[in-house]
Formats: sequence, C-alpha cells, structure tokens
Amino acid sequence: MIELHKKYINWFKQKLNLSDYAILWITFVKGLIIGLLIYHFFVL
Repeated sequence: MIELHKKYINWFKQKLNLSDYAILWITFVKGLIIGLLIYHFFVL
C-alpha cells in the first residue's frame, strides 16, 4: 500500500510539474481546510 501511494504521488508530481516543496504546501493547506470545516460543522 505504501509503494502504491508513493507511485501515485510521483505520478501526480510529474503530471503537474510540482516539486516536493509544492506538494508539502498543498497537503498543508488541504489539511488546514479540512480541519476548519470539521471545526465549523462539529464544534460550533
């Protein structure tokens, strides 16, 4: 499963011509948005 995930991430990086740093920022922003949505709908 881990190897499949690594293969998928590498394909995604090459397809969109992104660096490792860009992928890290994308995942950070995605996590932040999901966290804020969970907070908004379940805590408030």
